Amino acid sequence: MTDYKFGDVILVPFPFTDQSSGKKRPAVVVSSAAFHAAHINLMLMGVSSQVSGLLRTGEVMITNWQQAGLLAPSVVKAVLTTVEKKLVIRKLGELCEVDRQAVEQALRVILAP
Repeated sequence: MTDYKFGDVILVPFPFTDQSSGKKRPAVVVSSAAFHAAHINLMLMGVSSQVSGLLRTGEVMITNWQQAGLLAPSVVKAVLTTVEKKLVIRKLGELCEVDRQAVEQALRVILAP
């Protein structure tokens, strides 16, 4: 089984927020190595190529989308989910350092008390 790390961009069946079904789409791994060692799951944030002019709280524009293995300019959405590692279809790429730091900051905004 492949090891994944924070900032990896992967292709998974990502559930809709209403849990009615899902769609194969890219996502960013946001869980840690310690979490991965203890669980069969990955914590993910969704990625969308539907980029509007204004980002919502917790969203991150991916500045180097080609390195991330994406086909078009994309945004990390403020949508979190957990999936089993075995559901990963493939790794697409990884976020550059600037984008990883932006996702870390977005998580602080989303999860802060």
